Amino acid sequence: MGTEEALAQALRETLWVSLQVMGPPLLAVLAVGLVVSLLQALTQVQEATLAFLPKLIICGALMLLLGPFTLNVMRGWTETLFDRAVMLGGVR
Repeated sequence: MGTEEALAQALRETLWVSLQVMGPPLLAVLAVGLVVSLLQALTQVQEATLAFLPKLIICGALMLLLGPFTLNVMRGWTETLFDRAVMLGGVR
C-alpha cells in the first residue's frame, strides 16, 4: 500500500471514528433542542436558559455513559494509526 492510499484510509477511518464518538451526543442534543423549542413555541415562553440547561444535562449524562465506549474506540484508532505509521516509515 502506498503512502497516498494509507493517508486516504487514515482520513476515512478518522471520519468514521469522529462519527462514532460524537454522533450520539450530537443527535441527543438535537432531539432535546427540538423538544424544548417545540415546548417554547407552544407555551410562548422564550427563556434562553430553558433551551440551554437540558442540552447541557443530556450531553453531560451521555458523556458519562458513553465514556468507556469512546475510550475504547479512540484507543483502537490510535493504536491502528501508530501501527500504520511504523509500518509505512519504519521499514526501509
